[in-house]
Amino acid sequence: MEWLYLSISILAEVTATTALKASGSFTRLLPSLVVVTGYGISFYFLSLAIQRIPLGVAYAIWSAVGVVLVSTAGALLFAQRLSVPVIAGMTLIVAGVIVINLFSPHVVH
Repeated sequence: MEWLYLSISILAEVTATTALKASGSFTRLLPSLVVVTGYGISFYFLSLAIQRIPLGVAYAIWSAVGVVLVSTAGALLFAQRLSVPVIAGMTLIVAGVIVINLFSPHVVH
């Protein structure tokens, strides 16, 4: 169940961060409400996930997947370009999370 909680947390955070761009620095009501609600949901479900997943592991996964998904959303929704160094950096972040999950004795499987 903790992995479902972490997944919900990640999706809510990505939604909130994407809406943050659309909120126009909180000048547009609907995207601003999505930001506040999304971050609230994200942190609530992250708090549930870390009851069983070690904090560092959960946060590494949360942030790595979030970076990739937010960058993808930025490219698709806001025509932001992903340069080769950005893609390489994100690949290294994901590789680090994979190493943590495969080789850490503290990860709950």
